[in-house]
Amino acid sequence: MKRLAGIGFGLVALGALFVGMGQNTLEISEEAERIHEEALVIDGHNDLPWQLREINDLSLTKTDLLKHQSKFHTDIPRLKKGGVGAQFWSAYVPVELAGNVAVKTTYEQISTIHRMVEKYPDHFELALTAADIRRIRGQGKIASLIGVEGGHSINNSLDTLRDFAAKGVRYMTLTHSANTPWADACTDKEKNGGLSQFGEEVVREMNQLGMFVDISHVSAKTMRHVLRVTKAPVMASHSSAYAVKKHVRNVPDDVLKLVAENGGVIMVNFFPAFIGRDERKLELAHGRSAELMSLPGFVGMVHDHDQEMWNGFLDQGSFPRADVGTVVDHLDHIVQVAGIDHAGLGSDFDGVPYMPEGLEDVSKYPHITEELLRRGYSATDIKKILGENLLRAFERVTAIAESLN
Repeated sequence: MKRLAGIGFGLVALGALFVGMGQNTLEISEEAERIHEEALVIDGHNDLPWQLREINDLSLTKTDLLKHQSKFHTDIPRLKKGGVGAQFWSAYVPVELAGNVAVKTTYEQISTIHRMVEKYPDHFELALTAADIRRIRGQGKIASLIGVEGGHSINNSLDTLRDFAAKGVRYMTLTHSANTPWADACTDKEKNGGLSQFGEEVVREMNQLGMFVDISHVSAKTMRHVLRVTKAPVMASHSSAYAVKKHVRNVPDDVLKLVAENGGVIMVNFFPAFIGRDERKLELAHGRSAELMSLPGFVGMVHDHDQEMWNGFLDQGSFPRADVGTVVDHLDHIVQVAGIDHAGLGSDFDGVPYMPEGLEDVSKYPHITEELLRRGYSATDIKKILGENLLRAFERVTAIAESLN
């Protein structure tokens, strides 16, 4: 989820409204600390680069990521505290930026990620392969990867896709909030019934380039179509389980089973509106609801999702609630349906207006480890969910690309 360019949503102010409303007090046991420290924690989706654009700081001259950044969910000290070993940074641009403008802006976002890595070489290093991730993490740094969010960013050009790959992009989400001419989104009217012929070419080209095909944001029909075409494992960089929360952004059980056959990974999104069960609503007092709705650009948060859904939240003065357990409910379901080898984490930090209780920022990942341990997961299985599953799939994506070239 994202905001419209230039809206200035008031992310911090919104988050403040939820502070103190049932804050998670989960204690981290010594065993969970040990497992988390040993694990290679990989997150599939973080929108810090877009937040930098929102404050007009693509050059990183105003923002020092070595210091606590209260306006963001993310900074280097909190990434370290959270034990993050690898992060896919999102090169996102809104669908409203179409054609060559979208391409140009995406290049700028890719450059911003490179600039982040170059500015903090003691903490970040660009990773292009699973082997890079292991090496960089072994050096005590955070492996930084690039994902393009939305096929509109290539403007129907395979040459642009190839150039993105050459600049280090290792996944592309086929759509964002609206259809591309060649792939259907989950939040738009059906046009192609999945992929067009050119959409199939995009998938095959990504296989050759060693890029994950990202099935977040696409329709269920598009997910199924991709899985019929791809030769390599797919990822959902930030999507959850439809059976747990019936939201179009989530993955149905039949697709979870297909992803298991494909060898891919579903990386669970943390945003409460996508994952909170219907009975888990955060009821706001009338005055607080009015305060929330008066924030500058509040309506911007509905632009890429279900307008009717958000209107309902506004009318009721209530917003979906989630906590660490809610996130793990989705992980549990994916494990039950697809198997332990196909679940991962794709937070959407800095891309959504508020986060679950106990997962308020990137320092909180150990809470997930604790909850998995509490539910009886072994250390080996916890490490798979935290990152090993993504590494295995990434190795296979690379191997298949090599075989196709």
